[in-house]
Order: sequence, then C-alpha cells, then structure tokens
Amino acid sequence: MQDIVIDTPTQKSVIHCGKGSFEQFAKGLDGKKLFVVTDSNVYRIYRDLIEKTFKNSPVHVIKAGEASKTYTTLIGILKHMLESGATRAYTVVALGGGVVGDIAGLAASLFMRGVKLIQIPTTLLSQVDSSVGGKTAVDLNNVKNAIGAFYQPGEVIVDPMFLETLPKREIRCGLGEIIKYGALDKEIYTTLCANSDRLFDMEFLESITAPCIQHKANVVAGDEKDLNGLRKTLNLGHTTGHAFELYYKRKSHGEFVLIGTYYELIIAQMQGVCGGEYADNLKMLIGKVIKMPVYDNAQKAALAAKFDKKNDEQSTVSMIVPAKEGRCAEIKMPLDEYVKTIGEIAEEIKEKK
Repeated sequence: MQDIVIDTPTQKSVIHCGKGSFEQFAKGLDGKKLFVVTDSNVYRIYRDLIEKTFKNSPVHVIKAGEASKTYTTLIGILKHMLESGATRAYTVVALGGGVVGDIAGLAASLFMRGVKLIQIPTTLLSQVDSSVGGKTAVDLNNVKNAIGAFYQPGEVIVDPMFLETLPKREIRCGLGEIIKYGALDKEIYTTLCANSDRLFDMEFLESITAPCIQHKANVVAGDEKDLNGLRKTLNLGHTTGHAFELYYKRKSHGEFVLIGTYYELIIAQMQGVCGGEYADNLKMLIGKVIKMPVYDNAQKAALAAKFDKKNDEQSTVSMIVPAKEGRCAEIKMPLDEYVKTIGEIAEEIKEKK
C-alpha cells in the first residue's frame, strides 16, 4: 500500500492505493457526517459492505450507466442531500465508477457552495484515471462533460479488491486509459510492452495502477485547471473517442479511448508525427485489448469532434497524439479534413475485415 499526494492551490489530495486501503481508510470514516452516492450495480454487489461501513449515512443510488450522467440526476442528488438534513459539515462519498465519481463530485462542489469529497473508485478506469485530478461533470445536449467544475477530493481510496467483481469488459475499459498512460510515460510503456500477454492479469493490473496514478498526479499538480496545456496531454485519444462514444454508444468510455487512440495514431503516422516500432507496439497493445469495430457513418460520428473542449474554434479539431516514447504532440486539423480522414480510416478497417 502507498500514498500518492497531489498538492494543488485549492486542495491537498491523498490517494491511498493498494490492498487493504478500503479496510483501513473507509472504515475510519465511521462517525463522520457522510452522504454516499453509488450506482445500482455497485449497490447490488456491495450493499452489505456499504451498510456495514457507512451505517446510518444516507445513500443515494443512481441507475448505472452513462445515461445517468445528466443534470436531472444531479438535481436528484442535491434534493436528497437537502431532504436528508445534510449541511456544510457533511462529506460526499462517491463510491462507484467514472459516472458516479463525476456526478457526485459535481454535487459536492455545488451543495452549500462546496462540501468535502472522498472518491472510492470501484472500476479499473476510475481507479487509474477518473477519480484522480478533480474533474467533475455531467453531459448536456449530447455533449460530453458540458457542465462541470474542477473540484479536488480530499482523499481517494483505491483498493484492488473491487476489481475482482468486474466483468472482462470493464477491465478492457480500464486498459484503455492504462494504454493511454503508456503513450504518455516511457516507463509505463516499457512495462506494458514487457507484459503484453498479462494485460488482463489481476496481479499485473494492481502493479500498474499506482504508476498511472502517479503520472496523472504529476500532471495535475502542474496544471490543476487545464490552463497551461500540460493537463491537455491527458486527453490523448479522447477527441475521436468522445465523438464515437456520443454517436455509437454501444461501447464504454475506455473502449472508445482505445478506438480513438488507434484512429489518431494513424493520423499521427500520416502526418509524420509518430512511426516505426513505437507506433507498431502501440497498435499491438491496443489489439491485445480490443478488435477495431467496423463503423458505418464514421464521418457523421466524427462531426461531434467540433464540440471538443480542446478546440480553439469549431472549424478546427485538436487531437493529442503519440509522438515518441514518453512524448505526445498536438495535431490541429480543419474540421472537414478531419471528418474526411476519419471516414477513410474507417473504410480501410472495413476492407481488412
């Protein structure tokens, strides 16, 4: 077990990472004024643990899935907090995956102008990525994370015991973010390549979680609110991934990050930004986790990229792409050129099937 600290101007966050962290730190919250937010899947599996650990604390259960990440669900949480008698002395506990962490974190930032927040991520993706760094949000009008705030948790409790109940698809989803970190961090990249046949092994996943968190912690400490461009690197693969996620919806966020990384890696090769053995290895790692789907209407899906928050204007699409080991680059393309290129890549994938 280890602690990773993010010290930002707004909040010092401590990430407790490793086996036994839930036992030690969540149960240490006994007696504090807590409001727990979780989802229907987590509550079904861990109801007894939740009731035993948080005892008389109010628990708000949202329906599992991205469809719950709306302002309507957010208002429901805030109403429940008021009705249960919560005050500014309360702490919101986000117990779940990325959707729970995002929406509960936003609720914590808004209630009484801000109450304390603790994240307890239960999926691989939320453990290695979304629970750390303070990004909170809900979707609006088919635009991901259109309403949100930077709001750092005081604590994050990352315990691999929660991974034991995850289906393989959820592990695949988390690996999407892990491979992203491999494209950003040379040591993580080397570790992934050396263990490419163990990517779904629980022991390996436990060992790679802390390095991913540490990389993100370093980035967040240097650019908490995405102001100087450093934090933008964490969006590698997300431009196309988000666009496809909004249009096709049939896969989960981490899977779309893998798909987006693959498409944008090809764009990086086409523009001479990335290539050689490095590009081949990244494709190999992605292929170990997911098979590229065949998409019709890829150009229509790509149009959603004009709403990406990295863009300076809707007529230009910004992408963070792999460049060299441990380094990334930003590519900006006119929207029409980007849409055309995405369509061509989709056709090439279809022809190879």
